Amino acid sequence: MNKDLPTPKEGAVFYEDKKLYSCLANFPITKGHVVIVWKKKVTDLHLLKRNDYEHLMNIVDSVRNAMLKVLKVKKVYLIYMDEAKHVHWHLVPRYNKMGYNIFKEKSKKLIDVSLAQELKKKIKKI
Repeated sequence: MNKDLPTPKEGAVFYEDKKLYSCLANFPITKGHVVIVWKKKVTDLHLLKRNDYEHLMNIVDSVRNAMLKVLKVKKVYLIYMDEAKHVHWHLVPRYNKMGYNIFKEKSKKLIDVSLAQELKKKIKKI
């Protein structure tokens, strides 16, 4: 894990390889909010090598598909904001709030990590 980023809650990581990890967000704005984090410090998505970018996006797609199945939602928003100056994606399931209204949700501290095991089972290995 990168020391510049928050440490995921124990049991929240459900996919990890040598380049990145996926975990439940420490402060989710909706149930099932996931963060996919590039391990090496890279400040902008476009600074990744092409094969690394493709790997990242393949994992984003696999995690999104797992979320759709496990959470039984129709949409998962993919959010890339580089305020942390470290490449990472937020995958936020859409329930009742749509579009920008999702940002009006107050984040809550992650307590239950059991969803991580369900997601782990559904991830298509790449």
